[in-house]
Amino acid sequence: MKLFVISDNTDTKMGLRLCGIEGVVVDSEDQLRTEVEKCLADPEIGVLLITEKLVKLAPAYINGIKLGRSLPLIAEIPDRHGAGRTKEAISAYISEAIGVKL
Repeated sequence: MKLFVISDNTDTKMGLRLCGIEGVVVDSEDQLRTEVEKCLADPEIGVLLITEKLVKLAPAYINGIKLGRSLPLIAEIPDRHGAGRTKEAISAYISEAIGVKL
C-alpha cells in the first residue's frame, strides 16, 4: 500500500515528495473531486492525505467517503501555514472523540 497527497500548495506536495509520497496540487472543488475519484479507483493507495483547506471545500463529500469506505484511509493534514486551530479547539475535538469533558 502506498500513500498519496492531494494538496492546495506545492510546498506541502514537495515536502512530502521528499519523503517518497507522490501527490498532486489542486485549487478547486472540481479538481479535488476528480483527484479523489482517481485515488479511490487505485487499489494501491491505502492512505490519502488531503490538506485541511481542501477538505473545507467539500466537507460533506470527504466525510461521506470516510464513513462509507474502509480504504483508503483519509487523513486531513495542515499545510505549511499550520492548521490555525487553537488549543481549545483541539481539546474540544479530543473530548468529543472520547466522550469525556475536559
